[in-house]
Amino acid sequence: MGLGSNVAVGAGSKLVPRLASGYVRALLDRAIDGIGPLKPVVETAGAKLASHGGDVEKAVAALVRSHTSLAGLQGFVTNLGGLSVAAATLPANVIGVTLVQCHLVASIAHLRGYDIEDPRVRNAILAVMLGEDVVTDMIRHHRLPSSPMAMATSPVHDPSLDDRIAREVTSELVGRTVGRRAVMLVGRRVPLLGGAVGAGADGVATWQIGRYAQSELRDRRVRP
Repeated sequence: MGLGSNVAVGAGSKLVPRLASGYVRALLDRAIDGIGPLKPVVETAGAKLASHGGDVEKAVAALVRSHTSLAGLQGFVTNLGGLSVAAATLPANVIGVTLVQCHLVASIAHLRGYDIEDPRVRNAILAVMLGEDVVTDMIRHHRLPSSPMAMATSPVHDPSLDDRIAREVTSELVGRTVGRRAVMLVGRRVPLLGGAVGAGADGVATWQIGRYAQSELRDRRVRP
């Protein structure tokens, strides 16, 4: 294993305890309430809806585009500087992209008629963050009980799911980021190239999460 891989893995192992247990849920709470350039989900979703003449699906598509761009921007910034700062920027990158993706999925859920204050819906939002392939595999191996849509619409809230889903999301997000950093070593040796690669990786990942949310969190609005 080369120097860059050691840096990435070392940073990841230090990051895991910091993001353990309830920390991912705290990030979700912050994303929904608004933080930094991310306004509260209700406000963001409402503004998108208004700007698209009340067309929910056009607003959802616009949210996916805007959050993909925002994720790409933070991916660029947190991947500048080369290998010498990899350990310092890895936590910022994980937290940044997680906030953007949580905000996106929660915004889509809100526009589609879900109560984002409902713990069942919040579990579903976190499950969407895992991505379709991971969710399918986890259901098959009985690590998740059902799809995000089924979680969101479950008749009752199962509190035992809360910590389990948070831990799974934490492990998956950290694993993806650490693994991606190891692959990105060539880019890391040239700071600007590292930023470009980080922007592309985080942008594509966010677009995929948005598309999964679009397909999974089906419309539940009550129509007159």
